[in-house]
Amino acid sequence: HPLRGSSIDIHPNARWQQNGITVAGGNQQGNGINQLSNPSGLYVDDDQTIYVADRANHRIVEWKRGTTSGQVVAGGNGPGSGDHQLSNPTDVIIDKERDSLIICDTSNRRVVRWPRRNGTSGETIISNISCWGLTMDENGSLYVTDYRRDEVRRYRRGESQGTMVAGGNGRGNRLDQLSYPTYVFVDRDHSVYVSDWNNHRVMKWIEGAKQGIVVAGGQGQGNDLTQLLSPLGVVVDQLGTVYVADEGNNRIMRWPKGATQGSVIVGGNGSGEQSNQLHLPAGLSFDRHGNLYVVDWGNRRVQKFDLQSNPK
Repeated sequence: HPLRGSSIDIHPNARWQQNGITVAGGNQQGNGINQLSNPSGLYVDDDQTIYVADRANHRIVEWKRGTTSGQVVAGGNGPGSGDHQLSNPTDVIIDKERDSLIICDTSNRRVVRWPRRNGTSGETIISNISCWGLTMDENGSLYVTDYRRDEVRRYRRGESQGTMVAGGNGRGNRLDQLSYPTYVFVDRDHSVYVSDWNNHRVMKWIEGAKQGIVVAGGQGQGNDLTQLLSPLGVVVDQLGTVYVADEGNNRIMRWPKGATQGSVIVGGNGSGEQSNQLHLPAGLSFDRHGNLYVVDWGNRRVQKFDLQSNPK
């Protein structure tokens, strides 16, 4: 499954170590091969290789497990719109079938496919889209957020226009609207979960629905357990539990299906760079063992929080 959560089963009582380990970046801001600059989205492969959208460096970097520096696998040729360039990329996934990277090339308003190995340039597969996040279902359909049109679109293989599957009714806070959608996740039933950043909520749109359901936040902006503040990365497990990077509150929250409030699973200890702190968390992922990865963009690093206990 090329899903962002690598379709991991996570126990409802799972706990994670509160002290994260830096697995990418963490060496101040810069464009060195051991540095990140305003990183955004990430993808974690089966062997725990991490791919990071290194936004302000206009590149995608691959960090193999246990290494102290990454390697550039896409872009890195300065900002620009050439085939060999990226401009402020915000998200990346792997298409395993075609052994390629699919990238939200945000400032170029395009989605590009880039060979995973020794690729010197990419090809544009979707144009004219203000994309922030993307994911893929098991059929190879792409789901992409458009933060200017306030919608999520699905592109089946070979389609260039796509179909609107969430939002698309203007910017607003009604159940059929979104306001600056960022990251997106799709479950096995093709329900779309989207971080509705400016509405401080996560929405679920069942396939074919005309409006969404609030599954996290949506009770004003704030730091109560019932609230979110500018949510970004989102992952959903096999039980429908929503895990969300609560950017403005510097914490990662878990919202069980049907819950009206969430709980903090890591962070929430103020904004800072200690190992138990986050500063503006963005991208979110799990590896197949259930360990949690967070792009801690304000600290220019990726933090790994090991699964502490997964009761059987």
